[in-house]
Amino acid sequence: MGLFHGETVSRRLPGTRLVAVADPVGGGKGLDADRFYADAAQVWDDSEVDAVVIAAPARLHADLVVAAAEAGKSVFCEKPMALTLADADRVIAAARDAGVVLQVGFQRRFAPDWAAARALLDAEQIGTPRLLRSLTRDPGGFDPARVPPNTIFFETLIHDFDVLRFLNPGATAVEVYATADALVEPDWRDRGLRDTAAAVVRFDNGATGFAEACFATTYGHDVRAEVFGSAGAATVGDARRTAMTFSGPAGRTTTTMQSDQELFGGAYVAELAAFAKAVRTGTPAPVTGQDARAALAIALAAAESAESGKPVRVTA
Repeated sequence: MGLFHGETVSRRLPGTRLVAVADPVGGGKGLDADRFYADAAQVWDDSEVDAVVIAAPARLHADLVVAAAEAGKSVFCEKPMALTLADADRVIAAARDAGVVLQVGFQRRFAPDWAAARALLDAEQIGTPRLLRSLTRDPGGFDPARVPPNTIFFETLIHDFDVLRFLNPGATAVEVYATADALVEPDWRDRGLRDTAAAVVRFDNGATGFAEACFATTYGHDVRAEVFGSAGAATVGDARRTAMTFSGPAGRTTTTMQSDQELFGGAYVAELAAFAKAVRTGTPAPVTGQDARAALAIALAAAESAESGKPVRVTA
């Protein structure tokens, strides 16, 4: 994602410039940046940098955001913003105290069909949400040795928890029941891997949300959502690469998208465009630190529920 975001800043967003890339392993050397640093601290001292995009490992996010904010840089941070609520609060406070923009990378909100569903909700055409669903099925090919415990909740399902909130505006999650197992890589179960999970999320307005995720499919990258309300329903997400269907001797087939960047390429660009606009105008980001904290609270409760086998209240 760091490479994709770097290319977006340098090539896809008029009016923005990729001043610097900080990468201790050198993987970003191919980006069209003015200069390259081995240490992120060098970016904080660069007076030409107005804002930063953080796409480091999740365990580093909170400290990097706080350091950037304290250096006066506005921050776009990939999800999750933090891995504990205490760190989430620390990040939010740092951005607030520094007076900088803080936006978090929940790109699905910027995808046209997800945004259209939310517009129907805002126009009261769907009515009061009753049942919601969001799912993420990754194309596979992951290395189980590089998957920290609870990654499926903190880095995958956290997208779906944010979608459930996005499609149930104004509601607060109050309780979660979740289950998880290693069904793709069962030999890694005893080492803490969970590659398949599902969660039921109860909201304070009575609506129930269902979220599911798996780290491997045989057919591509599959992300969908649905909101069913008192006046109608909206379904979003289509993994097909095009609307073309081929009919032949083997039956009817279509091609599907194979990566998140292919499926959400436009949304990734749109979220950074929104961030750049917020930085230029000094207006609040469309996806805030509070949004990230709320999704994290659900993820933490889901991880605890999967471990205990019992429903868990969501911490406010």
